[in-house]
Amino acid sequence: MPGVGKVHNDYGLGFYCTEDMELAKEWACPGERDGFVNAYRLDDAGLSCLNLSGDGYNVLNWLAVLLENRVFELSFPIAMQGKKYILDSFLPEYKNYDLIKGYRADDCYFSFARAFLNNTITLEQLSRAMRLGNLGEQIVLKSAAAFDAIWKENTFYVQASVYHVKRVSRDRQAREEYLNMLSRPQNGVYLSQIINENWTNDDPRL
Repeated sequence: MPGVGKVHNDYGLGFYCTEDMELAKEWACPGERDGFVNAYRLDDAGLSCLNLSGDGYNVLNWLAVLLENRVFELSFPIAMQGKKYILDSFLPEYKNYDLIKGYRADDCYFSFARAFLNNTITLEQLSRAMRLGNLGEQIVLKSAAAFDAIWKENTFYVQASVYHVKRVSRDRQAREEYLNMLSRPQNGVYLSQIINENWTNDDPRL
């Protein structure tokens, strides 16, 4: 039901799921203990959906929603200034949607976002990093209408010996690809330039 869950999840309170069964099985085994995956059917006809990975949105919109909900430990002045600027300039109206779809900020993605806030990677590198390792997207049910439109169909037992290994391998792959990306010469825009040039959400450079 609406209003339950962890307050500091990526998109706030809600029911978090994925359309990718294999990815769900990996999420079910964050450690070395076996887990379970519940399969649901969602009838999204008539529901409003904010797709942060879709047309009309950019990675700074995703980051703004993340900044409003997740806890970031920021120690550098540029990161603290950048957080305020991104929230003021790029936060979409997201709270009244029935569903939200977008990147899942696990530890790997979270570290990429923090690197951008610390002005150590460019906007272009952050955008590419979000697709490294095929870490997947999530769908979050936010409203009463969304909860009324979903029902459970099945439950599957998940072996950690298989899916925890896959989860660790996927995360390692993303981090290795990230380091390889950083080792190559890059041209791009850093957070400090975005702030200094007063970029807005309709900036043609996005």
